[in-house]
Amino acid sequence: MNLLSFDLNLLRVLNALLAEHSTTRAGERIGLSQSAVSAALGRLRHALGDPLFVREGQRLVPTDFAQSLERPLARILADLQDVLAGPEVFDPHEAGTTFKVSGSDFFATLLMPRLGKLFARTAPRMCIQQVDLHPDSYVSILEDATIDLALIPRMPFPSWIAHQALFRSRFVVVARQGHPALSSAGIAPGSVMPLDLMCRLSHVLFSPEGKGAGPTDAALAEIGRSRRVVMTLPVFSGVANAVAHSDLIALLPHQYVDHIAHAQGLDQFQPPLALPEPELCMVWHERSTTNPAHRWLRQQVRDTLAGF
Repeated sequence: MNLLSFDLNLLRVLNALLAEHSTTRAGERIGLSQSAVSAALGRLRHALGDPLFVREGQRLVPTDFAQSLERPLARILADLQDVLAGPEVFDPHEAGTTFKVSGSDFFATLLMPRLGKLFARTAPRMCIQQVDLHPDSYVSILEDATIDLALIPRMPFPSWIAHQALFRSRFVVVARQGHPALSSAGIAPGSVMPLDLMCRLSHVLFSPEGKGAGPTDAALAEIGRSRRVVMTLPVFSGVANAVAHSDLIALLPHQYVDHIAHAQGLDQFQPPLALPEPELCMVWHERSTTNPAHRWLRQQVRDTLAGF
């Protein structure tokens, strides 16, 4: 293909088609008629020597070649937008930006109220929204620009994901105040819960995906022990509430327990074995790294969680 004779405007059409899988919706996305998009698709097919899309009912399905272009094309167009936009002055007091942040309800409890106060004082026209996240889905929603930031435990990240470590969480065992098995055993709050007792009691597990085992079970297996998980819940608040109103116990991050234990009537105990301490990270698509508004948001999240 001769780049000198190629109409670069066709790349906007291709990017829109890859996002929408429809000539009508692609046209609406970039301000062209459906017939103009169809004509542009014909020119793209001729220039690139590939059908690019095949029809599946009402949906256009990209070919393997078209799919291979999606990520680099989005990056190129984003970089071009930054180049053409020139330097941007960002004033949080005047900006009306809406940010979407994804994370567990740990952050709904410990981060969002503080950010709410900060936004009211320094960014009164902005809006911040927290949305649910399954850790396994963060790649697709960052790639699609559905969210601006994800707050998740450290894991292997793709090369296009930028990240920054925020804090580590150790886990503590929680039980309702006056739990009969703990009271009869004379186990005082704050002390180490005996291993036999921890394994004997029934557990509720935090798991957004509904998995029946977690890092604690792997650590127990290493020493030839196991526990009985009788319930899983997708939010920390649900786990704490279940423990507060039953004889179940659970392991929860110590920062969260310190915040809610008194109000929920919970006692906390030290686990009887070494457990992994996950490192919580802030992750985002690298295309947003230099965006002034995004950079400001990341700084506020970092500063707010600095004491954890």
